[in-house]
Amino acid sequence: MLKFYKNLSGNSGVKAYDMGDDFIIVAFVTGETYRYDYVIPGQEHVENMKYLAEEGFGLSAYLSKAVKGKYARKL
Repeated sequence: MLKFYKNLSGNSGVKAYDMGDDFIIVAFVTGETYRYDYVIPGQEHVENMKYLAEEGFGLSAYLSKAVKGKYARKL
């Protein structure tokens, strides 16, 4: 079940997220939703994304700078 992203910066492109042990799903304000997992883009990125999602700050920037479109699949 998707949880709304806190968006503490006030201008994030991330709307909501969900996560499991080895993945995170990110829904964007554009309506697109993507799954990222330990295979693509990898465990380190997924764990960083999970942390940022819970913090409510920096996830969109991290995705655009570090992950750069590497996702497991579009949902």
